[in-house]
Formats: sequence, C-alpha cells, structure tokens
Amino acid sequence: MSADARSRSRRWAAGPVATLIVLFARAVTAVRAHWSPDGPPRRQHVYYANHSSHGDFILIWTVLPPRARSRTRPVAGAEYWLKSPLTRFIGSHVFNAVLIERQQETRSEDPVARMAGTLDEGASLILFPEGTRNQTDDPLLPFKSGLYHLAKLRPDVELVPVWISNLNRVMPKGEFVPIPLICTVTFGEPLRLREDEQKQAFLDRARLALLSLSPHTDTAA
Repeated sequence: MSADARSRSRRWAAGPVATLIVLFARAVTAVRAHWSPDGPPRRQHVYYANHSSHGDFILIWTVLPPRARSRTRPVAGAEYWLKSPLTRFIGSHVFNAVLIERQQETRSEDPVARMAGTLDEGASLILFPEGTRNQTDDPLLPFKSGLYHLAKLRPDVELVPVWISNLNRVMPKGEFVPIPLICTVTFGEPLRLREDEQKQAFLDRARLALLSLSPHTDTAA
C-alpha cells in the first residue's frame, strides 16, 4: 500500500474510532458535564484541567458538543503518543493532538509557540498546566509556566478551568480493566491574563480558579 493510500485509510478510520471511544467513555464513566452559567462553549477556548490519568482529555473531549469537539485539540506528550503505531494513530489522527516534546534538551520546537500557532488556526486546546499526572495526595500540583506564556502570547483567547472528578478511580494506576463509576467534568468561568499581571500572580489565580471547582477540596489549599 502506498503512503497516500495509508494516509487516506487512517483518515477514513479516524472518525469511526473517535465515535467508539466517545461511546466507550460514556458507557464506563456515565460522564456528566457541569457547565458554567454561560452554558456549553460557543467560541474558541483554552481548557486547562487537573491531570491524574491518561484519559483526562478524553472525558473533556467527550462532553463537548460535537461541533466544539471537532475543533478542539488536546496537548499531549509526544513520547507517550508516538511510542507505538496504535497510540500514534489515536493521538495523531483520532484526537488530532498537539504532540509536544517534553525533553527540553532534545526538543526541536518551542511548545508554547506551537500551541499559539494552533490557536491561530482556529482550534481550541485542552492542556494540563501541572505538566504531569498527579500521583500525590495533593489535590493539585503547582502549575508550570506554559499557561502564563500562552496567555501572554494570545491574550484574547479565554482560559476555561475544568475539573475532572473520579477518573483516577475508574482507572487506577497499574490497572487495565476500568471500574465503572460516574465521572463529572465541571467547567468554570473563563479568565484572561490581566494587564501587567505577573507570572506567579496569574498562575496562582488560575490554579485557585481550577481548585475551586473540586467538590472535595478547600479553595485555600
């Protein structure tokens, strides 16, 4: 099979596979979306969320309305999604993920510039400012600086905090068979970088906005 034929085949298969993933996620988690007072998204956003599982962005992607889902791209680690032909197909073709090289010493492109370029193409983004999965007892790890730099580069794009509940219990670390539990995805009020707001002040404010959506934590944490 030629390279063009393989590419067409992958594009043809991506749609049905995406539908199957959405149906599976809904069946296992009975996921429910809790929207902000503005309701489901009608414009471009950067969704930033807590991160405890490789399936986090799938739940956000699943609850978005179909039109918003089709133009929303998760930001994910290239080393995970390019490690096999199957994960490469799912990451690159099913989710159309923005795959970022995490190792600063070997990366060939600035991740923030890549995300900004993706926004310029009209897509929304899903990203995880903790930078890695949270396997600690803390509700939320400190934020990396990428969210701030992206907000500074594209100040007109609203940032929406999203809290994912229960997914780490559906698929505990080291387990391969999901445990059916109801999961929720809670969308908060959009925010933007304020004029002259410094990096740490912005990251603290964005982190608090996300933490406030958790049903199990004190916002002073």
